[in-house]
Amino acid sequence: MRRDFSENQVLANTSILETLKIIDTYGVPIGLVHNDGQLVGTVTDGDIRRGILAGIGLNEPVEQVMNTAPVTAPSDISDSDAISLMKLNIIHHLPLINKTGDLVGLKVLRDLEPAAITDHVVLLMAGGLGTRLRPLTEEIPKPLIEVGGRPILETIIRRFVVQGFTSFYISLNYKAEMIRHHFSDGSHLGARISYVQEREAMGTAGALSLLPERPEKPLIVMNGDLLTKVNFGHLIEFHDESPAAATMCVREYRVSVPFGVVRTDKQFLLGIDEKPDHKFFVNAGIYVIDPEVVAMVPKRKKLDMPDLFQTMVENGQTPSVFPLREYWIDVGHVDDLNQAQREFAGSFSDEGT
Repeated sequence: MRRDFSENQVLANTSILETLKIIDTYGVPIGLVHNDGQLVGTVTDGDIRRGILAGIGLNEPVEQVMNTAPVTAPSDISDSDAISLMKLNIIHHLPLINKTGDLVGLKVLRDLEPAAITDHVVLLMAGGLGTRLRPLTEEIPKPLIEVGGRPILETIIRRFVVQGFTSFYISLNYKAEMIRHHFSDGSHLGARISYVQEREAMGTAGALSLLPERPEKPLIVMNGDLLTKVNFGHLIEFHDESPAAATMCVREYRVSVPFGVVRTDKQFLLGIDEKPDHKFFVNAGIYVIDPEVVAMVPKRKKLDMPDLFQTMVENGQTPSVFPLREYWIDVGHVDDLNQAQREFAGSFSDEGT
């Protein structure tokens, strides 16, 4: 099966922002950079996110983040050979070129193997006490608080389902039966939902040790109080293309200092930075972890995800980070809940992206 690639073509001087619009609009997360029809590079959603991490602005030309030596194939390659080539090179898109280097087609792994995404399991952490949202959470668990006319956790599940993810575990503790009653086996949402029961609070990673079996593919773990429009398929592809065994989603957080910041050397003034902005990447509460990382989690002990990632770093491993550029909010405080109610107002649709 060959994709129509015409809408995904861009020039080297096309801005990263315009390329993003193309990637998001046409559903295939790759831009095909050409010069008079000849392929000169490719840029994926992952390439752009790595550029964001490197501080490259969205108004810069896409040539600054493109892959100038992409894997390609002849136009007559069979589907089975294309699948093998993409898996060998850990890529999800294969540009097709003719003998003179002209771009003539595109093969996409998920077109050829639709189960590539749906086989991934999702673990949703829904056992927290919701203390920061009291008194609302005295009668109802935080994941069942409604935003836009639906419980937060239901919105999360629906968004996964429309993107092809259908297999879920929900980790429960506080008011567990209310969540079980609302979601049951998930069939009314087009999902398959199982539950793991925390007898005591186990943190955002401890519940991994309660899974009845180790997943065969990388597992998505997500806090059950987040609302986001991230494309989880892009997240899986980013993780697959990385050598890392775990990926943490991060988001940009800016701090503005409302004063002039004085730079000094001992008692001497070097300069004054007036009301500077500082940018940080902070944990967004969404992760992808390989099966061997799940095996690292101690049995029935409290463990948070940041501690698990820190342990990996201390052991010489290098997890990757996936910067979110999509809508994201942690409904952890009353002010956050009120903000989400204003922003959503029923508009957080079930459409994929």
